[in-house]
Amino acid sequence: MSKTVAANITWHEGHVERAQRYALLRQRGATIWLTGLSASGKSTIAFTAEHLLVESGRLAYVLDGDNIRHGLNRNLGFSPEDRTENIRRIGEVAKLFADAGVLTFASFISPYRADRDLVRGAHRAAGLPFIEVYVRASVEVCEQRDPKGLYKKARAGQLPEFTGVSAPYEEPLSPEVVIDSNRLTPGDAASRILDYLRGLSLLTA
Repeated sequence: MSKTVAANITWHEGHVERAQRYALLRQRGATIWLTGLSASGKSTIAFTAEHLLVESGRLAYVLDGDNIRHGLNRNLGFSPEDRTENIRRIGEVAKLFADAGVLTFASFISPYRADRDLVRGAHRAAGLPFIEVYVRASVEVCEQRDPKGLYKKARAGQLPEFTGVSAPYEEPLSPEVVIDSNRLTPGDAASRILDYLRGLSLLTA
């Protein structure tokens, strides 16, 4: 799905440099990619971090897996091929947001390392920070939480290819940040991520 099929296209450079946008916002754009099982706490942590940043006068935005599937990716299912295309599209959107100077939180199960590495590589090629955050929680803990009742449906055979039950999840090998959501509150987890961003001087252009 990721093959370029359009012909006669040329990249059009604008007149505003990235540094100008960063200076305007007093921050540098970046993609903070939260990966982990369903119900691990990814979106709660991402929205908490977004809230803290906006309250402090920073521009941040969350790209959430379920929310994106209501619009941009509503034509994709959960087959391995569709999951890969889902992550590819979001990786490109996140890259655009980061280029615009937005601190962009992408909250996606994104179960395959190759897909996450592809997004990382695209950011690296564009000279943009990509921060992988592994929100670690055991299947047992996630199943106990199960706020959407998805694990229950998966165990009943109603959700084929459900990550952690009938489909694999490949843990990150070298994430920038590891969050133990069995132990940390969403607020503590968000604060840890923001501390990491400060350490990279992303909050000052």
